[in-house]
Amino acid sequence: MTTIGELCDHIRIHVKPSERPNDICLSLAHILPGRLTLLGAETGSRAAESRSAKYAFRAGDVLYGKLRPYLDKAILAMTDGLCTTELLVLRPKRQVSSRYLACVLHTSSFVQHAVSGTTGAQHPRTSWDHIRRFRLPAFDYGEQEQIANSVWTIETAITANLAVVEQGRRLAVSAIDALFGEASYGVNSTRPVSPSWSVTPLGDLCVRSGMVNIAEEGDRIVEYVDVSSICRRLLRISSPSRYRLRDAPSRARKRIRTGDVVFATVRPTLMRIAVVPPSLDDQVCSTAFCVLRPNRRLVEPRFIYYVVQRRQFVRSVGSLETGASYPAVTDRVILTQPVPVPPLDVQRKIIDIMDTIWNTIDLHTKKTRLLEELRRRVLLDTMA
Repeated sequence: MTTIGELCDHIRIHVKPSERPNDICLSLAHILPGRLTLLGAETGSRAAESRSAKYAFRAGDVLYGKLRPYLDKAILAMTDGLCTTELLVLRPKRQVSSRYLACVLHTSSFVQHAVSGTTGAQHPRTSWDHIRRFRLPAFDYGEQEQIANSVWTIETAITANLAVVEQGRRLAVSAIDALFGEASYGVNSTRPVSPSWSVTPLGDLCVRSGMVNIAEEGDRIVEYVDVSSICRRLLRISSPSRYRLRDAPSRARKRIRTGDVVFATVRPTLMRIAVVPPSLDDQVCSTAFCVLRPNRRLVEPRFIYYVVQRRQFVRSVGSLETGASYPAVTDRVILTQPVPVPPLDVQRKIIDIMDTIWNTIDLHTKKTRLLEELRRRVLLDTMA
């Protein structure tokens, strides 16, 4: 057996950003959980944009996030640069593979060890003194590289899938604007793209949704959708909570049905928007959502989902939010927003185009999850 402390050294070279203004400067926000390298556009900022002292690192170092270690943030540095002091700079010793070291820091057993050594309630941090004691099997350099090669092959596939997902998300945003003619008329315009289209308040396209009755339904077990349940990257409900209705949070009051669109009224520009799937029919969401139940005589259900994703709509709603510490809008603000409405056959074409884009995003998201599980199993088997 060996320890992390025997594999690497903790490097603490303090540098003022003004001394190296053109260097890359990494914060914790630049590092995605579970990734082995920086991903896509996350290339950091320039050191000149920062004022506080940083740590210097060089290519081949491993940068490990000590703040909230359960987030699993550790990357292999591909270039020299500077980073926040919330990142530990770990430099592999001779005959230690830097790629292997990065892999070790993502094993579930290491993450658990790091979390067990946290201190501080509001900002839990682990420490070098704690993580350096983590014990693991001893491998020579050749064996380390074999393990790293296996994991890195999977990581490359994960990165490729994530790139497709990100490209798809950008395409979805552009497609919405183009399909509604905003590329021609500007994001602040409500002018319809065709004379056959109308412009009407969103509320006129919806029917009234209801509230649950605690007195009558209090013993029912429900799935509760809170604002935090929405995956902003995929605009999906990803993690509802289960409660007995009478024991649910006081905000758990709005009834949702299959095909409803939930739009978060708290910080609306964050676009916490989702369609209610069949699995959540007759369940409950927070009063922090405006529930948009399409009038199916006037609009296709998923048309509402796409029309409220338009930049014009989100910016217009965002401009009307009130409250400094808890900025929000009322349901009325959302329901009175004017939206362009094409004939039903055109709505279906728009939905088909957008569904094709999002189906591709979903497919590669599922592939990514499978690859991440494969990587986890490879690490588990090799470190056993």
